[in-house]
Amino acid sequence: MSPEVSVVIPTLRERSNLEQLLPQLFDSLRRANIVAEVIVVDDDSQDGTEDFCRRMSAHHSLRLVTRRDARGLASAILRGVQASTGEICVVIDADLSHPPEAVPDLVDSIRSPFCDVAIGSRYVKGGSVDPNWSWFRRLNSKVATLLAKGLTNAADPLAGFFAIRREILSRATELKPLGYKVLLELIVRCECRQIFEVPIAFRDRELGTSKLSAGQIWLYLRHLARLYPAPFLAGRTRPRNISAERPRTLPRRESA
Repeated sequence: MSPEVSVVIPTLRERSNLEQLLPQLFDSLRRANIVAEVIVVDDDSQDGTEDFCRRMSAHHSLRLVTRRDARGLASAILRGVQASTGEICVVIDADLSHPPEAVPDLVDSIRSPFCDVAIGSRYVKGGSVDPNWSWFRRLNSKVATLLAKGLTNAADPLAGFFAIRREILSRATELKPLGYKVLLELIVRCECRQIFEVPIAFRDRELGTSKLSAGQIWLYLRHLARLYPAPFLAGRTRPRNISAERPRTLPRRESA
């Protein structure tokens, strides 16, 4: 049976986390009766990820894409989407910061024709952030979100946990994200005006190390410089995003 959903997981030295995430994810998909494939896009971690995924693929619909000549979270996600076959693409981090049990809620939301993208959100009512998350990470997230307010009114537009339909992705004439904030790229270039945010409990990673660095912050600022002029260069207004409690309550899309 062809999968309805493709779950894309970008990885770089995340084998220890994958060993916990994948069983939980497949169990969540099974319980929700979602026909899905999982695509792990690994940036040549050389930490046993390939062997582990090979063993998992013997019992589950799992594919591994190993990139030996490229690096970067955003480009890894786009590579996974390119390799996917499902009508719905879900992106989730490998570090267990996003609850795999929330994947069915994202899928259910994006099935609505009145929803362009569904976000697993830390910052809407009912969402939360791990109390152990460092003050620096909290400050960085809040400032980065504030800087994106001119592009979208989504509460958590920099989340790494979201779902989008293939037909929405096809609106973009090009995708060229910098750094790791691929969701903001999709919101702007795919003209995502109707956004639903599913509240999640965001957890700080327990294993492995964060990929955030000064270099990534600089790439994000450069990314914003590209995105802010994009609507005008394309001859359209900035996205006027609409958030609501349930996708079915959203009005039909306005013309630009």
